[in-house]
Amino acid sequence: MLSLAVTLADYPLTDTLPLRGSARSRACGSSLELGLALDGDAISDLGLLTQACAVGQAAAAIFAAAARGRTREDIRLANRHLAAWLAGGPSAPDWPGIEALAEARAHPGRHGAIMLPWKAALDALPMPAPAR
Repeated sequence: MLSLAVTLADYPLTDTLPLRGSARSRACGSSLELGLALDGDAISDLGLLTQACAVGQAAAAIFAAAARGRTREDIRLANRHLAAWLAGGPSAPDWPGIEALAEARAHPGRHGAIMLPWKAALDALPMPAPAR
């Protein structure tokens, strides 16, 4: 997990990223601030500022490595599947690298830190316009 955390340096949070979101874990106090840029509806660039344990940092790195090209709906579905998996569901979400967090499933106090990047991304991404 520590080797994943080191890769966060590849995703600096800069002022050039126009969309901002944040999340905080009530369980452990970990927090994450995220900046995004979009190409159409898909994430084209991102940056992170993470103040979390090694598990939270690893989750942020896993998120960042596969976030480009994803839409709000992709993130919403992954967030839902991740929460179910952490709660004991049988199937890991369809997100590359997520299996690196499998051992943390047994530690509910870390689940909030794992969920941070998906929650922050949903906070940052605009809601779709209502259908007319």
